[in-house]
Order: sequence, then structure tokens, then C-alpha cells
Amino acid sequence: MRHPATVMLSALALVVLTTTTPLRAQDKQNDAAMQEMMKKWQEAMTPGAPHKALAAMEGKWNAEVKDWMGGSDAPPTVSKGTAVNTMVLGGRYLKEDFTSEMMNQPFQGTGYTGYDNMNKKYVGSWMDNMSTSMMMMEGTMNEKGDVLTMTGKMDDPGTGQHGKPYKSVMTVVSPEKHMYEMFDLSLPEGKQKVMEIVYTRAN
Repeated sequence: MRHPATVMLSALALVVLTTTTPLRAQDKQNDAAMQEMMKKWQEAMTPGAPHKALAAMEGKWNAEVKDWMGGSDAPPTVSKGTAVNTMVLGGRYLKEDFTSEMMNQPFQGTGYTGYDNMNKKYVGSWMDNMSTSMMMMEGTMNEKGDVLTMTGKMDDPGTGQHGKPYKSVMTVVSPEKHMYEMFDLSLPEGKQKVMEIVYTRAN
């Protein structure tokens, strides 16, 4: 006849075994799920080829600005400016600090351009000292990797129009030169170009 204490210990061991085995299996499943989640997070956060394309525009630049604020039928207003482009946050975003003149007033602007790995598209934002709103945009790069086309909406204080659609096109001409064009898509075809900036690398 087995001692009651022995019977009790055997029963307790059986309970522990039957309850911890599923827990260990659950732990392994949780670990695997966590590892898979971390893998996806790593893929989403890691800079890749699209970010390297943006890095080609790093540096200091002289800028010639043409704008057709008086309409495309009138001669453009021409001004000079400078830009400093820096890859920030571990090479994930291209930050542009731009200085120029607009309407005979000092103009300062800051923009960020990046590539969203999850949504597979370029994204950007722009803010400056002539507005209290922030422009947001998104778009794609051509296969060659030298033309970035983005679209968005903006408010026009001059006309009071909200949500005006626009398009921007950034073309890398060479390592020493790139061009930015802005188009007001609310205007008739052929009259939509409202700004052009030619950037030449500063020595």
C-alpha cells in the first residue's frame, strides 16, 4: 500500500505536467509570433534603395527660382536662393532647408521627403514662413530612379480656395544638378506650371 503522501505528490506532479506542457507550447507560439512581428517591423523600418536615391540630393545647393504667380501668360518672377539637404533619422528622410525671397520678402522653408516601405510610395511634407499650414504629398519614382512625381492638395490664401490639387516633379539631371517643378492642377492644361527651381551644387 502506497503512503498517502506519495500518492499526493504523484498527483501533484501529474497536475503540474498536464498544465505546464500546454503553457510551454503556448510560449513557443508566442515567441514565434513575436519573432515574425519583429521581422516585419525591421523590414518596414530599414532604409533601402529608394532612400539611397534621395541621398543623391544631399549637400549644399544654389537655386534659381522662377514663379508664375501672375499667370503663365506673364513673364516669370526670377529670384535666387540656397538649399541645404541632409539625410536625417538614420538615412530615412531627406530634409531640405531652403532660403530665398518671395514677393520681395525673406522666404524660409523646410521640407521632408521619404519612402514608406509599408505602403510602397514616396511621401513628403513642406512648411514655410509664408503659411501656417503644412503641405502633404505622396507619389512614385520612375524606373530609372531620376524623376520623382508627387501629388497633394493645398490651400490658397490668395483665392481662398481649399484643397487645391497640385503636382510636383523632381528631376535629377546629373549629380550636380536637379530641377523641381510645381503644377497647379486646377488650372487649364498648358497653363498649370506655376514654379520651377533649378538646383546647382555649390562648390
